[in-house]
Amino acid sequence: MITVKTFVFNPFQVNTYLLFDETGECIIIDPACMEEHEEKHLSEFIETQKLRPVRLFNTHAHIDHIAGNKFAAEKYKIGLEVHKESLSFLHSAKEHASIFGFPDAEPVEPSAFINDGDTIRFGQSELKVLYTPGHANGSISFYAEKEKFVIVGDVLFNESIGRTDLPTGNYNILIENIKNKLLVLPESTLVYPGHGPFTTIDHEKHYNPF
Repeated sequence: MITVKTFVFNPFQVNTYLLFDETGECIIIDPACMEEHEEKHLSEFIETQKLRPVRLFNTHAHIDHIAGNKFAAEKYKIGLEVHKESLSFLHSAKEHASIFGFPDAEPVEPSAFINDGDTIRFGQSELKVLYTPGHANGSISFYAEKEKFVIVGDVLFNESIGRTDLPTGNYNILIENIKNKLLVLPESTLVYPGHGPFTTIDHEKHYNPF
């Protein structure tokens, strides 16, 4: 059974997700920790719970979501895994960091690429990869069918959607992926977004104005 632990990091209030099961193996999704106290908060939880990070992922590679990639990769000696369409954002991380006034972001080169339909395994658990661009090329969601939740990055929010005015954003593609990849999931599915509170597929079907 997967447990989802949420941390909120950096000035953009990014949701960093730590997923673990009864084996103690865990995965880190969107390590957004930028300050030393944020890194400490993440690592102390891992140590207190006696967890072993085995994989590292980004839902997409916007600078606010990848700020802690280097910290997580080096501390836990795990490779970064992303969709290949995220590479351009990773390679321009330093430029984007300077635009937003972030500390210098040392980009982490991926050790592997993941694709639509892939199965992510850790411990005794599985997640399915859904390719969901529209907010940014390379955007992926992670669906846990057994536990009925999906981690969506900045694709879908509580009664809102990801912005599409940034590079590679496309409103029509975003809406198409929300409808065809996310809203087809069981209505009771919990939706964990990249910012803000969680929601459900049922709630978004009824109350999302987009």
